[in-house]
Amino acid sequence: MGGRGLEPVVRGQSQERVDVLLDGIRVEGACPNRMDPPTSRLSSALVPALEVRTNNRTLRWGPIAGGQVIATTADPQFNGNATTGQVTMSGSDNGNGKLVNAAAAVGSEAAWLRLSGGYDEANDYEDGDGNKVRSAYENAEGRVDAAWTAENGLFIKGMISRQEESDVKYAGSGMDAPQTDTDIYRMEIGSPVARGEWSLLAWQADVDHIMDNFSLRPAGMMKMQTDSITETRGLRFTLDQSPNSSTDWAIGADVETNDWDATLFNVTNPMPMAVSLMWPGVERERAGIFAEVFRRLGRDVKVGAGLRYDRVEMDATKAGEAASMSMTPAMLYRSAYGSTDVETEDNNISGFVTGEWRLPQNQALTLTASRSVRSPAVTERYLARNTMNDSWIGNPGLETEKHHKLELALSGSRDQWSWKPTVWVDQVDDFVLRYKETPTDTRYKNIDARLLGVEAKIGWTDGTWNSSSALATVRGENRDDDKALPQIPPVQFVQTLGWQRRGHQVEAEWQLARRQDRVDPQSGLDAGTSPGYGVFNLSGSHPLMEYFTFSWALENLFDNTWAPHVSRRNTDPFNADAVRVNEPGRVLRAALTVKW
Repeated sequence: MGGRGLEPVVRGQSQERVDVLLDGIRVEGACPNRMDPPTSRLSSALVPALEVRTNNRTLRWGPIAGGQVIATTADPQFNGNATTGQVTMSGSDNGNGKLVNAAAAVGSEAAWLRLSGGYDEANDYEDGDGNKVRSAYENAEGRVDAAWTAENGLFIKGMISRQEESDVKYAGSGMDAPQTDTDIYRMEIGSPVARGEWSLLAWQADVDHIMDNFSLRPAGMMKMQTDSITETRGLRFTLDQSPNSSTDWAIGADVETNDWDATLFNVTNPMPMAVSLMWPGVERERAGIFAEVFRRLGRDVKVGAGLRYDRVEMDATKAGEAASMSMTPAMLYRSAYGSTDVETEDNNISGFVTGEWRLPQNQALTLTASRSVRSPAVTERYLARNTMNDSWIGNPGLETEKHHKLELALSGSRDQWSWKPTVWVDQVDDFVLRYKETPTDTRYKNIDARLLGVEAKIGWTDGTWNSSSALATVRGENRDDDKALPQIPPVQFVQTLGWQRRGHQVEAEWQLARRQDRVDPQSGLDAGTSPGYGVFNLSGSHPLMEYFTFSWALENLFDNTWAPHVSRRNTDPFNADAVRVNEPGRVLRAALTVKW
């Protein structure tokens, strides 16, 4: 959509269907148009390790509809020293990007305190044709975290962070975001017990967001501004046990409350006028419990199963309040869908069974079947935008989305080679489809859908040189209307070749994507068919001395003009002919890092 606010796409699904958890906590965005998805809160000062889950082989963080991205920040490693830390300074030429961040910790593995923070900014970048793409932003962040561990293993961890995004431009939106502030608080306690451990995690995340159509672009006839907030509170208890060498089990419970509020104002005149209660005081309460067990049957077979129940209650507390056009959200829901009840109660039952068989020649075959139930998100159920030019109305009567998945994977390695082909199918009952009822009116409905995919990866290394080839394809079908689902990526292939020696690393990467002809024009999400592309990247990392490392990247080496099929439509008033937000042209990045 722009230079920030990137949405991960996992097996053809994104946004509400892909959970992003930051150190185990879920941070809900405050923008109805998803200018601030969870990925925008990944720290640049403390870069986390990312794990992508595609099926339910654990239920402790909730059922997996499309995918789950787990971002984990490592504890500081002192290695016998009293302090540890790093400072990074970097820049890029295309867009004139600048970044500086630092992290420093004092203590030991038993007790430590860490301070971290950073600032980064960029101007609008140019695509391969030299056209400016609205993508400028500024981002500042600060974080304090600490931990203490007793001799008996009892531990306490705490974290406070503040992030301020300002002057963020979006080519793929009719508005920009002059300000977004995020405050996160996290506390965890746990200790060993019996043959395992328990943990209790509590968190709070508050987000304030402003978007408008005049601060960062020429104002039209009407100045429109949306003020929105979201507040998240959560608590999760988990007990893990390994009673013997062949059995592992876990149980847990969690609760989470969310409050959303967003109002669209006409601020053309000195007295602002409320146009739409876009999120009319929406409240959501979720409570869930889970249990799962894994057991090894002999030397070559491992099986597992899990079950989870979630109770979800949602309500729009301001649905009866009128905005300037004398239309309440409840009246909009009724006119769009004939629905009069805005309170919903969902009882979601999810589960999985899995088996892993070790085969000859160091191979393993894994088969996983799962059911994941997702309650529709706040925007899908309760958005209530209604202006003289358009409308975007959620559907309180939406049914929960039920994903029934089956995945078969074969992984193996021999000598210098490794491989992993995977086939999977996701049969979705009551898939929530966003569509255009008219060219200016957006609605939601349930349909039956099916997604099918094939993935394959093969790698080779001799310790100095390495190479990997990765292929992924997914097909999405709207089974009710016998047509394609929107926003499905085309066939993609990535080839890498790398070299490393004495700490020096250099890698070449070639990204390829086929043309995508299967689109859903009625959804309003696909900007037509998309051409294929090929993008070549180079990167490297080099130790300069004991504490210094120099890193560089040359992205889009041949300065191609390209855009992923799943990019947003381009609503840049200065580039009205473009229909998809292009990625940057050639970019040279360089960074210097000091670690101690």
